[in-house]
Amino acid sequence: MSQSNGPIKRSDIEDALRGFVNEGQDTVADVGTKAAGVAGAIAFLALAVTYVLGRRRGRKARSVVEVRRI
Repeated sequence: MSQSNGPIKRSDIEDALRGFVNEGQDTVADVGTKAAGVAGAIAFLALAVTYVLGRRRGRKARSVVEVRRI
């Protein structure tokens, strides 16, 4: 922004606000992409851990049946 000695005009305020909004949108776009990747990785890990723990529990709960011939 340039400093002027005259009165502040509507166009000066609009230009300043547009600059702030554009900077904010760029930042949000960058952070949003990274956040989506992190959220996907966390969801995948949670699913994998749940699967492994479920298999382990299933093995512990299974009965072993022994068949003997008389």
